[in-house]
Amino acid sequence: MWIVATISVLVLAAVAGAAAFSADVGRALDTAQNLYVATRRKDGSESSRVPIWFMRDGDTVYFTTAPGSHKATRIAKGSPLLVWIGAADGPHFVGKAEILAPEAAADAAAKMAPAYDKKYWISWLGFFRPRPERARSGKTLVVRVTPQ
Repeated sequence: MWIVATISVLVLAAVAGAAAFSADVGRALDTAQNLYVATRRKDGSESSRVPIWFMRDGDTVYFTTAPGSHKATRIAKGSPLLVWIGAADGPHFVGKAEILAPEAAADAAAKMAPAYDKKYWISWLGFFRPRPERARSGKTLVVRVTPQ
């Protein structure tokens, strides 16, 4: 019995400790077409803010990037992701970004594709759409972002 109680307490602690988007950030994410993201350079300065497409899934945001991008390199080295919603000066949050492993990236890309189709008309036509086979092969990286 004490094992079940201990596991329950650990699960509740993990859920309670998980960061969540604030209400204003959540509302903005629900209606925004783009995010503007930046990373921290080695010297601590902020990179340029660049627009990206994204998919929200609860308290997680997913987007794709090229393997050789500065964004990918800095995320792989542990840079936080600085995120503005809807505009380069929109509501802001700092996220923990991680590049997904190929199989997880392929699974995420499969979920992202129909979400992108609903949100971005050009994706519906087949352009700039996340593709599981590209994520699996490493030609496209999928980044998962959670609030810090």
